[in-house]
Amino acid sequence: MTIPPGSLLAARDLRKVYGPTTALDGAEFSIHPGEVVAVMGPSGSGKSTLLHCLAGIVMPDSGSITYHEQEVTGMSDAERSALRRSEFGFVFQFGQLVPELTCVENVALPLRLNGSSRKEAERTALAWMERLEVDELCKKRPGEVSGGQGQRVAVARSLVTNPRVIFADEPTGALDSLNGERVMELLTEAARSTNAAVVLVTHEARVAAYSDREIVVRDGKSRDMERVV
Repeated sequence: MTIPPGSLLAARDLRKVYGPTTALDGAEFSIHPGEVVAVMGPSGSGKSTLLHCLAGIVMPDSGSITYHEQEVTGMSDAERSALRRSEFGFVFQFGQLVPELTCVENVALPLRLNGSSRKEAERTALAWMERLEVDELCKKRPGEVSGGQGQRVAVARSLVTNPRVIFADEPTGALDSLNGERVMELLTEAARSTNAAVVLVTHEARVAAYSDREIVVRDGKSRDMERVV
């Protein structure tokens, strides 16, 4: 694959093996700023492994990943961690909010980890919670809110650092269809307003419908539905 001009994040010929299992077998990927790309495929197809490699959480056995003209596969663990803190945002299926913290403290956490003061971090967090329609929950803890509300808090947390790429791994998988659609509307609207790219892993067609383009992963191989990869 030739990396499309203007790509923010791109991967070529990724291979990853876990024991006897081949998770990725030459998978490729690209995304532009402001674009939402759905990564689809059945359970065990390799789509979550692809996301984890793109985010620098897992290193492929071979292949290359380029982010903003930097070679991610050549970075140290510390450099990849710094990249995830400052440039990437994450939304997971079950939110993964810290139960001991209030919702506003959860949203502010990435800013606090990056050195912002509590007051400044929580002011920014509250602004994002307002955009995601959950500012009234700021003092509640995750166990006191509904699943849909908690996931919107998690989306606010993913956006609070103004990341350039948001990785959303089955972000509506634990929600009913109504709450899932609202989460996707708010996530994609907010991301596009900041020109952030969204890597959306899902197996649901109704969720993938919010994307600009779909990449199907099967048996560790990828196929771009707009162009052969």
